Amino acid sequence: MENVIIVLILVTIAALIISYLYRAKKRGQTCIGCPHSKQCSGRCGGCQGHSSES
Repeated sequence: MENVIIVLILVTIAALIISYLYRAKKRGQTCIGCPHSKQCSGRCGGCQGHSSES
């Protein structure tokens, strides 16, 4: 029974992650997790080209 609960928790976490990534891509973010994702060129290497970062 414990195994079933653990599997359900892991499946739920994976589904939440996938839905977050899907919604972020649908909003036009190219570098998910980057604070400048809507302005990125899509080759996010930390978005060094933005002047707002110090």
